[in-house]
Amino acid sequence: MVSASVLPQLTTKHSLVLSLEQSLVSLPKEPSNSRLNQLNRSAQHLSLSQAQELICQFFLEELRKNSPESVLEKFNDLFIEPTGAINSTPCQALNMILRSHSEETFIYTLKRSIYILVNNWSSARQQKYVQQLIQLLSTSLNIQTLYSFTRKRLTLWRRNFVNSQDYQELKLFAAKYENRNQGHWSHRYSTYLLVSQTADVSKPLEQQEAARTYSKQLKARFKYELAMYTARSSPTTCQPNSSPNPTSLGGEVVRLIQQIIKKRSRFSYASLARIFLNQNQDICYKNFKQNILSYLFFSTDNPGLAERLKTHLASHLDILYKEYDRQPWDNHLLLRTCKRLIEYLTTMNQRNPSLLFVTLISQGKSLTLAILLLKIVLLCPQTHFHLECCLAQLIQYYKNQSEAECKWLINFLEVIQLTLTIYIEDVQYNLVNMSKGNSHSRATDEENIYRIFSQTKCVTELAQKAA
Repeated sequence: MVSASVLPQLTTKHSLVLSLEQSLVSLPKEPSNSRLNQLNRSAQHLSLSQAQELICQFFLEELRKNSPESVLEKFNDLFIEPTGAINSTPCQALNMILRSHSEETFIYTLKRSIYILVNNWSSARQQKYVQQLIQLLSTSLNIQTLYSFTRKRLTLWRRNFVNSQDYQELKLFAAKYENRNQGHWSHRYSTYLLVSQTADVSKPLEQQEAARTYSKQLKARFKYELAMYTARSSPTTCQPNSSPNPTSLGGEVVRLIQQIIKKRSRFSYASLARIFLNQNQDICYKNFKQNILSYLFFSTDNPGLAERLKTHLASHLDILYKEYDRQPWDNHLLLRTCKRLIEYLTTMNQRNPSLLFVTLISQGKSLTLAILLLKIVLLCPQTHFHLECCLAQLIQYYKNQSEAECKWLINFLEVIQLTLTIYIEDVQYNLVNMSKGNSHSRATDEENIYRIFSQTKCVTELAQKAA
């Protein structure tokens, strides 16, 4: 049974829905032809939005009262193989929508109903019912044997939904975390694709909330598995690592994490961001834009590349929000500027890859790009969400290409995922030199000298980060 605490809030007044429901339930259970006509006339007085809310309220009540198996059966009886009495409240509401000739209203109602269930089952960690629901939607799609006009329309519109991008987005909730390395390569990065759903205001609120919940679960699972895998990856033992590797990099992930951690200068990246903000208070926006480039490329190991990137970014920043150049910068301008910087480095028009992105990745500079993006997010943490949406847009742009063709992109996605997890999440990763004090150490490979240690960040550090 799903507790009421995980149920989403209704988008309309509860009393309105109940009064509408009572007006339909009060009709006879087995109406005569005259009463049936009266029933249809009563239903016609409902607006489409009221009919939609009745259906959504129905599933919310079912979740509160019944088991997931029973709720799935009710979903089947309404949307897949209707068998309810003619005066059933949700049936009458759905029939009104079907008679309205508005496929858009039907699809939106179907999606809201689906994501009410998905949101609650995901929150309750009952993923198997989400998988069953998604499979159920693709059954009984043949309209040739149907005689009822409304039944044909119901099946046709549901079939259109199954063949749409909406259904592909829904299938992200069905993929098992353990099988993320199977199937299409983009499935490994469902976290970003789910985040992009939460940003799309055209989607039902229930879908946005379900995507937000499941994305958080995937992030938490990845963070935990990464910490466990690195903790048990010791160069001094021949025993295989019993923890699953959450990346597609194989054993290379340990070397890459070491490389990411070594990128830190004598100041941590978070400290560097705080120092920059403190030192650049009360200056005009034009000077702030110039100084932010020095911050981004501070302590780089490739001065030539850094200079070329600075020149390219400077040409964009010089004309960015030029009307504010003489004014002191504020947090609003900081947010907008950091968002534009992320777009310059990923996708310029919310669809196509930017020139800088293609240039850096094609030259094998995934880690350089990842560190630049990390510095931007640390400077303005509110842009983390925007960065994830941009990454989702890149995945969507390349998803029709094969994994072999996208190895360079996949490598970057792994690098940026590791980088953000190491520096943004609440787990501290450190390198410890295992050769110190061991005169018998014969290690010649620098990778084997160091061991990765991970631990939860202390409360004070997390408070400073939040501030």
